[in-house]
Amino acid sequence: MKVRFISLASGSSGNCYYLGTDTYGILIDAGIGIRTIKKTLRDINVAMESIRAVFVTHDHADHIKAVGHLGEKLNIPVYTTARVHAGINKSYCMTEKLYSSVRYLEKEQPMELEDFHIESFEVPHDGTDNVGYCIEIDGKVFSFLTDLGEITPTAARFIRKANYLILEANYDEEMLKMGPYPQYLKERISSGTGHMSNIATAEFLAENFTEDLRYIWLCHLSKDNNHPELAYKTVEWKLKNKGIIVGKDVQLLALKRSTPSDLYEFE
Repeated sequence: MKVRFISLASGSSGNCYYLGTDTYGILIDAGIGIRTIKKTLRDINVAMESIRAVFVTHDHADHIKAVGHLGEKLNIPVYTTARVHAGINKSYCMTEKLYSSVRYLEKEQPMELEDFHIESFEVPHDGTDNVGYCIEIDGKVFSFLTDLGEITPTAARFIRKANYLILEANYDEEMLKMGPYPQYLKERISSGTGHMSNIATAEFLAENFTEDLRYIWLCHLSKDNNHPELAYKTVEWKLKNKGIIVGKDVQLLALKRSTPSDLYEFE
């Protein structure tokens, strides 16, 4: 079975990922405009009718902007925890509230959807409630951890399961420290319920690398406090120090903030 993955956008302005087969797929988050979602999927020959569900990580606007339209106008089920659903419907950005499309998940209680085996799990971030997703399809394991302040033992367990890992590298510590953000925001970002720095992500990956890991996509890069090349180089350097060679032992990519990535296809 061919498995296809694309990031439609990955950053503080909006996040949305597609994972699918030749015949159907799912979205993880929908924090960009519905027109952009439709156009990007059309460009890779994915019909909206083939989207079986949206899985939401948390209730921040950059992850939920289009879920109202997807859920209520297009009748696509929206899965997340009860607390995230409550947060979604209270959000200022939700002009279209969710009713008929609401589906509830419990953390670490696996569910099946077509050929997808999906498990949500707790991650530390300052939304109403926050989850990552571990999704297995045809023996391939994708783990999505888009916003988290630190890697807890639970998060670590699901990272280590992954063959294909989407993991946050939000900011460079020096850029954040010297940058224009007010002090309270710098403290929020660098806290245990904020975001992951390049170096923290790099050090974890270097210390916890498994031979089953084939691809790492660095996601949710800050516009003001990071550069794709800097995130990439930081992780590459830490891996190399452990004898892990990017391009040979693992593929590494920094996802674009507001434009689609390449389309990746895995047999």
